[in-house]
Amino acid sequence: MKIASWNVNSLTVRLPHLQQWLGQCQPDIVALQETKLEDHRFPDGELAELGYRSVFAGQKTYNGVAIVSRSPASEVQVGIPGFADEQKRVLAATIDGLRIVNLYVVNGKAVGDEKYDYKLAWLDALRQWLAQELVRYPDMVVLGDFNIAPDDRDVHDPAAWHEQILCSEAERVALNKLFALGLYDSFRLHHDDGGQFSWWDYRAAGFRRNLGLRIDLVLVSETLKARCSNAIIDREPRTWERPSDHAPVLVDLR
Repeated sequence: MKIASWNVNSLTVRLPHLQQWLGQCQPDIVALQETKLEDHRFPDGELAELGYRSVFAGQKTYNGVAIVSRSPASEVQVGIPGFADEQKRVLAATIDGLRIVNLYVVNGKAVGDEKYDYKLAWLDALRQWLAQELVRYPDMVVLGDFNIAPDDRDVHDPAAWHEQILCSEAERVALNKLFALGLYDSFRLHHDDGGQFSWWDYRAAGFRRNLGLRIDLVLVSETLKARCSNAIIDREPRTWERPSDHAPVLVDLR
């Protein structure tokens, strides 16, 4: 089973890319972030023509998450229960016996900003919820745009990014608390080296110069760890015309 995550940075703009990539890659499940469109505008018909079913939670202009899959989704959950948030950032569903939790984590703007404090509170609420969910759904994949680079291997210039947003100690501590629940960074199960990124700024020829961060993650639960046979970052869509600033990330589960 091939499971992927991709921050498309506007599905309206990137729908042709998604259609092309689905045809080439043939994933079974794809979690999308930053769809940036309201539910009545979601292109579920176009994706159904390719053999994919869709569940989605969107809003105008910002945020938005969706899960497209070959098999139908059930037990759909939007948002973090008990955490008041009108932003569409969390979508969970059960597909083929797997609990899929799609996240578009708060960016945080800057260390010390009120949005940064909100990000840390959001992550803490996420941790508490996932701890409960793992009891109910031990076969779990938590994936998406985490807006956190796990460690300095995931940063093109650790000195420049030291204690900056996406790379601060408090954010990494919050991410490590998710790992402590029994969730594993699938990419690190197969790759120890640095310099492999999933996001590059549009400015300063960031992609061409590989000035990136690895902030798009696929976490697998303890029960799925041994089944994770491969994990990659697919850089090709980042080379296409008018690309998202993120590349898809994928795992193979035996």
